[in-house]
Amino acid sequence: MKYVSQFFAILTIIVLASCSGKTKVILETASVSRNDVSKTVTATGTVESKTQVDVGTQVTGIISELYADYNSIVKKGELIAEIEKTLLESELKSANANMESARLTYEYNKKNYERDKTLHDRQLISDYEFETSKKDYQVAKTAYEKSQADRVRAAKNLNYAEIYSPIDGIVISREVEVGQTVVSSMNVANLYVIADLENMRVIADVDEADIGQVKVGQEAKFTVSAYPDDVFTGTVTEVRLNPTTTNNVVTYEVVVDAPNQEMKLIPGLTAEITIYTLSEKNVLTVPQKALHFTPHDYPDSPDLPKFKEASEATPETKIVWVLKDNNLIATDITVGESSGSNIVVKSGLKEGEIVAVGYQANATKKEQGGQPSESSPFAPKPPQRKK
Repeated sequence: MKYVSQFFAILTIIVLASCSGKTKVILETASVSRNDVSKTVTATGTVESKTQVDVGTQVTGIISELYADYNSIVKKGELIAEIEKTLLESELKSANANMESARLTYEYNKKNYERDKTLHDRQLISDYEFETSKKDYQVAKTAYEKSQADRVRAAKNLNYAEIYSPIDGIVISREVEVGQTVVSSMNVANLYVIADLENMRVIADVDEADIGQVKVGQEAKFTVSAYPDDVFTGTVTEVRLNPTTTNNVVTYEVVVDAPNQEMKLIPGLTAEITIYTLSEKNVLTVPQKALHFTPHDYPDSPDLPKFKEASEATPETKIVWVLKDNNLIATDITVGESSGSNIVVKSGLKEGEIVAVGYQANATKKEQGGQPSESSPFAPKPPQRKK
């Protein structure tokens, strides 16, 4: 937690010294000033690529060429591998032949059907002959359409023999060797893993006690052991609501996007991350103690500032006591976020005004060394000795 320093002004009410040893009370004050206020949540996470693709093959065959290796920089659409094409090319030729045969049969039966339809309309052939001709035509048409689909599949499979990069990125893993047989089944056979390392993210595990403060859009900073002197910046882009429980500790995943133009961040690094849940610059602030101050009368300190009883604060406002001309004036203010020791003032106060924050007791009887003793005015007094 980052605490913002304040310049505290201590107003001392001058009292007449006496030899009685009575305790004199002074008023402690603070000035309303402009400061930066921040509040943070810390967590540990893992660096990973924002976009990472497993590149595979949809056809079975033998790897004939590999054009990319570990750490190769590839562009979208770049050829990175080839599968041996002999069988796939023969399947395409067979599909072409079947389609041509089906086309001829279809056209022949179509002409027969059109001729028989004309004769049937003139009642020159029987219904049986016409129905048979119609059936042959429909079967030939279906077979032709199927052969066209088979030809498209064969051509597509031949195209799949050439593997292209789906994204711009870097090859972080190569799963195959030249000459290895890859088998396509229900799962695509992987050849490469390609990651976009220019756009990274951190998956941070935030404790359940802090997750309520984390919001999308907040700024975050983190460090990694590989570069201990570097501080990386990012932005919260997602707060995942699915909890994870480990050893009775509940955490939630928070995603922090982190640009990586210098290419220092790599997948798998452990990040120590700080999320700024509150960050306001150059705002009016007062100490939190000012909100809890209540004035009192002390008979032994007649020179303390005078005051009048204040009305109750509303749910929207707080009361602070402003010192003016040796008088404490109750002032309604509206406040914003708190950093712990200080709180943001939205309205009701001006920069430079003095507010009361507490009382401090000074004994007028000097102890050894000539320094006055200090004590709380609310502490119990020691018993008096009998003379």
